[in-house]
Parts: sequence; structure tokens; C-alpha cells
Amino acid sequence: MDTSDAIFDVPEGFERLIEVMRRLRAPDGGCPWDIEQDFGTIAPYTIEEAYEVADAIQREAWGELEGELGDLLLQVIYHGQMGAEAGHFDVHSIARRITEKMIARHPHVFGAERGQKSTEQQTRDWEIAKASERAKGGETRTLDGVALGLPALLRALKLQKRLARVGFDWGETGPVLDKLVEEISELQEARGVSQDETEAEFGDILFVLVNLARHWGIDPEAALRRTNAKVECRFAAIEDRLADKGQTPEGATLDEMDALWNAVKAAEKG
Repeated sequence: MDTSDAIFDVPEGFERLIEVMRRLRAPDGGCPWDIEQDFGTIAPYTIEEAYEVADAIQREAWGELEGELGDLLLQVIYHGQMGAEAGHFDVHSIARRITEKMIARHPHVFGAERGQKSTEQQTRDWEIAKASERAKGGETRTLDGVALGLPALLRALKLQKRLARVGFDWGETGPVLDKLVEEISELQEARGVSQDETEAEFGDILFVLVNLARHWGIDPEAALRRTNAKVECRFAAIEDRLADKGQTPEGATLDEMDALWNAVKAAEKG
């Protein structure tokens, strides 16, 4: 029997997936592409798979979610295998570490404080525990440890939440709205200076908008995803209406498409 068939002797499920990845990375007989990869080259795929999981959930595509979760799990296995090869960690140590963390952070479930905490108290204690862990790791400043690889809107939100915990925050939305008006004015002034200044001021506006979203309990990433989906849906409707008239977007004028956009928007409102 070909040694590649030995994979089928491994029990199905998690252990077989680990063995599949080990074989893919094996210098002798593995997959050339998989062997060439490292943490840096795989990281973008990890991010992409996480977003595909979120996308399936947002669309309530439950038939797809299992497969997307499997793709994301494969990324963890991949990093675990590379960690084992380098002598850093492996899949099992990853599992042990997160298990220990969950037990330590939930004394109200696994310890003496069982059943004695409200959701609000647990959230506060969770943040205290995280801060303690960051301090032990040498992260002593307020904004230390906010991952650089996060999407910009999400990272802005996390930075602001950290700042709010130490009191660097407006208590109401009025000043935030005033700040937004101020930043828009500065953006208009920057347009006559340089592209660099314009970009900087545009970033300031986005940061203020994230702040406003936070005060209003809005997830800025979710809000923008919702708008993106709306634009896709409306423009598809425009294309359909143009096609009914034998036209394409390329052959239509902006005024024609704008009128169709407004018609589609009005139809949505019933």
C-alpha cells in the first residue's frame, strides 16, 4: 500500500486533519506549495477565511457556514504545524493555552465565584484580566497590544474603547458631532495644500465617525458592510432595468443611472 494511504488509518476528525497538514508540510513527499509557506504568507489567508465565516453568518447561509468554519480551522492547524516545526508550539499546546485562559477568566463558572456575577461585572472583570495579562507581557501603556493587523475601522474602535476606560472620552455625542463638523472643515482646507494633508484629514474624519458610532452603539464595520450590500443590491437592480431597455451601464448616462437609483430606492421603501 502507498504510504499516502496511511492517512486513512488515523481516526476521522481533528486528529486526521492534523495528520493531513503534517503530510502536506513533509519535506519528503509533501505539497511543494504548502512546504514553501511560512507564518507571514499564510496570515492573509487566515484573515480572509475569518471574513468568509463572518460573511456566511451575516447572510445566514448556514449550509455554507460549516465549510467556512472548516477552512478557518485549517488555518489554525496550519499555524500549529509551522509552530511545531520551528519548536515554538503545536496544535495541542494552542488548545491547552486557550483552555487554561478560558478557565482562568471564568471563575464564576469554573471556580469559587460560581454563579455570583452579572454580565456587566463579568465584562469588567474580563477587561481587568486582559489588562493584567498585557502588563505581565510588558505592555504597560494604555494602547499597547491593539493588533496592528486589524481592519482600520475595527482598530480605531478598539483604541477608542481603551481610551474611554481611562476617561479620555466625551460623555455625550454633542461634542463628537461638533468635532465632526470641525474635521470636515479641515478636510476642505487641506484639499488646497497637498494629497498627504488631505489623506490625514480624511483619516481624522473616519476616526471621529467611529467615535460617533461607538457612542450610538453602532458597529462601524457592520454598518459599512450593510451599506456595501445595499449598494450591490441597488446597482444590480439598475443593471436589470437597463437590460430591460437593451442598455448597459457603460452605455447609459449618469443622469439615467441616478434616476434609476432613486427609483430603486423609492421601491425599497414601498
